[in-house]
Amino acid sequence: MGARKKHAPKRGSLAFSPRKRARSLNPTIKFWPSIESVEVKPLGFAGYKAGMTHVYYVEEYKYSPYVGQEVFAPVTIVETPPLFVLGVNAYVVDEVFNRLRLFKTAYAEEVPDFVRRRIVTLSTATSRLNLEEIEKNLDMIKIIRLLVSTQPIKAGIHKKTPEVFELQLGGGGGVEEQFKYAVDKLGGELDVTEVFKPGDVVDVIAVTKGKGFQGPVKRWGIKLLSHKARKARRKPGALGPWKPSATRYTVPLAGQTGFHRRTIYHIKILDIRDAEQEEGLWPFRRYGVLRSKYLMLKGSVPGPAKRLIKMRFTVRPVDEELMKPVNITYVYRPPH
Repeated sequence: MGARKKHAPKRGSLAFSPRKRARSLNPTIKFWPSIESVEVKPLGFAGYKAGMTHVYYVEEYKYSPYVGQEVFAPVTIVETPPLFVLGVNAYVVDEVFNRLRLFKTAYAEEVPDFVRRRIVTLSTATSRLNLEEIEKNLDMIKIIRLLVSTQPIKAGIHKKTPEVFELQLGGGGGVEEQFKYAVDKLGGELDVTEVFKPGDVVDVIAVTKGKGFQGPVKRWGIKLLSHKARKARRKPGALGPWKPSATRYTVPLAGQTGFHRRTIYHIKILDIRDAEQEEGLWPFRRYGVLRSKYLMLKGSVPGPAKRLIKMRFTVRPVDEELMKPVNITYVYRPPH
């Protein structure tokens, strides 16, 4: 065999290898940013993806070639019913293993029945004692997080079992103010307007659409072989050299496609609206009718309709000019 006649880049990216199934539809946020805020606020929120539409808004970014003009933008509608604050988690630093260690968890005294669909064995017997223990040891506690539960029954999604996850607190003067905020919110609801506002830039964490077991052409985008190829066309040209006598992970092979946990950076919130205050119903295919507040996220986000979408303040620097709210002049609502 002769040498290859041309140079071509590798098909597919190894950046997300191994391409395996996500462990859960409720993805964990592995890193939380730090924000400069006088008030204490959670660093993230969650909602359900309803679908996509498009809007027109006036471009006011001074470096844009379309400044002062109406521009088209696809948007994703994420319904965000209020979250129920189920508990407070306090973390200390484990200096031996250089990691965070859970100190105590204090639950709300009255837990709704829909939460017990997710946590059947939840006990609130020692909640008050744990809350007092956290307050006595605030000098050694480094991080305060809210343990929250979604309320899908208040959204248009036909679902009863909630998701339970953590939201880290940021801003304020320190751990003491964050603990007071957590105690005030314990057993109550958290609204999306208490966390985000129009113009904020967020990161979206979600699980992509699952496509099952697929071949290397669809999974990696490799080229079909010639019609003279032996046995098959939809396969890689070679599995590797004789030495080492093993197939390396860089060879494009068949396997799981989709249903991966992914993070999309720098998505702008164009607007936050309340479906209850709008005239008429806004149904979405494969989802239902919007019943609570929803976000308009510029662009697309991972996952199909009804998928849990988590959002946090962006961890990468953003120009302040890009974080200004926009004037939306038109929203497309398909007839139903």
